[in-house]
This record gives sequence, C-alpha cells and structure tokens, in this order.
Amino acid sequence: MAESPAHKFGQIIGNLLEEIIHPFLKKFSDEKGYYLDKAGKRGKARAGRKVTWKDKFGNDHDLDFVLEEGGTEDVRGRPVAFIEAAWRRYTKHSRNKAQEIQGALLPIAENYSWDLPFLGAVIAGVFTEGSIKQLESVGFTVLYFPYDTITAAFVSVGIDTSFDESTPDEDFKSCVDSIEALSGGERNKLKDKLVELNREAIEVFISKLGGVLSRSIAKVLVCPLYGNSSEFSTVDDAILFLGGDFSVPKADDFRKIEIVVVYTNGDKIEGSFISTKQAVDFLEYAKK
Repeated sequence: MAESPAHKFGQIIGNLLEEIIHPFLKKFSDEKGYYLDKAGKRGKARAGRKVTWKDKFGNDHDLDFVLEEGGTEDVRGRPVAFIEAAWRRYTKHSRNKAQEIQGALLPIAENYSWDLPFLGAVIAGVFTEGSIKQLESVGFTVLYFPYDTITAAFVSVGIDTSFDESTPDEDFKSCVDSIEALSGGERNKLKDKLVELNREAIEVFISKLGGVLSRSIAKVLVCPLYGNSSEFSTVDDAILFLGGDFSVPKADDFRKIEIVVVYTNGDKIEGSFISTKQAVDFLEYAKK
C-alpha cells in the first residue's frame, strides 16, 4: 500500500524535530562528556543504523536519542537519558501518542532503574494540556513545539502547512513536494525560525536535562530486616497481631537489606538484597 501524503508529512515534521534538537543535545553531550547516540552508523557498539534498547520484558524499542555515560563508537555506555520526538496534528490523537511514548520508554527505564535515566519527550503539533501533564506525571520532561509555531516557520519559507482533517491528499502531496524541494539554505532558514519561536522552551528543556544529570547523592538509607513474616487471612487479624505483645526478632533472624539512595534533586533508587555483597554492589554502582 502506498504511503499517504498526510503520513509522509508527519514523518517530515518528525525528522525536522530531530534535526532541530540534535545540535542542542550534541553541544550538551560534548560539554558534559556524554556520548549521544542517534539513528545512523556507529562502530562496534551496535549493529545496523537504529538505536535499539531492550525493555524489562526483553522487547526491543527503536529510540530517537540516547545519552550514554562512558559510551564510545565501539562501546555502549551506561544510559543516562532516553529522548523521543513525535508529531500529532489533531487533539483527538494527542493522548494516544502520549500513551505510546510512555508505554515505550517507561519499561526501558525500569530495565535500567539503577541508572535512573532522564526521560524526555520532544513533541510538536497539537497536544492537549492533559496529554502533556500525563507524560509529566510519570517522570517525563516535555519540550513542546505548538502547532502555530510549526505553521509560522513554514510560512517563512513560503509553504502553507495549515491543514485540517478535510484537507485533500492532493494538497498534502503538493506541500510535501514543496518541502522536499527546499534548498539547503531554505531548510536551514526553516529550522532557524522554528528554533527562534521556541528557544526559551528548548533552553528550559536542556537546563532540566542538565539538572537531572548533575544530581548527586544526598543520603543513603540502609534498613536491615529481621524475623519471619506472619500471614493473616484478614486485616483485623493483622491489626490484632501488631497491637499485641509479639516478640522482637533475634539478630540472627536476618532476612534482607533494603536500601534507598536519595539524590539532591529528590530522585531516588531503591533495592532489596539478601546478601551484603549484593547491597554493596548496588551502592558501588549508584555512586559512579
């Protein structure tokens, strides 16, 4: 089946977003000593052109940008940031796209929970306040390019992109043809205009990325747990047990160690271990 002009237009906007945010991420990565991975050739660190990471279920996901600590062309580093870019034209699709981004990145972040990676969503077009808040509520930092800034940027190079659901495919195709016919200078003008209209939001996004990655450990809570667990068929029975004179466990009734590492920005990672070696390994990893 042939690709629809409307879908092709969406791909063009998605690629444009990646081209716009890439220089900012690259500058940040170079200054802070991170490796920035994006689609394209890389050395031995990965095969193919896609940036693919596994989620906690073992599923592969292709991502737009990943910042790695200790990464090189030939060595995949420790993931410190996962960032996705997306476009949606209509309000009715914005919540679905937010859920799609959330559904892809959260299981990956859980797979690398000890790294506590930054989660970023670079979105453009029409997204409701509710869809943006949904992403923010589960830990995403959102960079939003409103629809009117997209259309204004294209107007600067003489292209009308103010479409709606009644726009014929012929108009979409004509628009796509015009975009693909832009010279290198015109495309740069388009990107510069979009950056100009959204510079403050871009700078805030990069600042928040820096804030997360510059965090340090504020405190470590170590909670050794002792004694056997008690099982009850009702909540009332459990309450009676806790209110009674139950015996304090002996020191040799060790069960596990629970650890909470709290960072200066309020982030935290937690672990539960049955041996002191596992606990120490966790803390050694956390302090890197």
